[in-house]
Amino acid sequence: MPKFVIEREIPGAGSLTQSELQAISQKSCGVLSDLGPQIQWLHSYVTADKIYCVYIAPDEGTVRAHAEQGGFPANSISAVTTVIDPTTAE
Repeated sequence: MPKFVIEREIPGAGSLTQSELQAISQKSCGVLSDLGPQIQWLHSYVTADKIYCVYIAPDEGTVRAHAEQGGFPANSISAVTTVIDPTTAE
């Protein structure tokens, strides 16, 4: 199943409290539950003004549906073509 990186522009994201992040996560998980098992949230990286999320989904449309139903921005959705790490150099 394809993997996607979603860039969400959220001013002040890095200053969100734990309870605000928990509420966002709960909303996301609720929408994922409604969409069914074909879409999975792996993890997210929170930076000063953006959140980068990694999802497994059948297609970009499913990722977009999650964003729309959850009220989350999805400023950029990119399909992952390859994953590299330090072992790639060996």
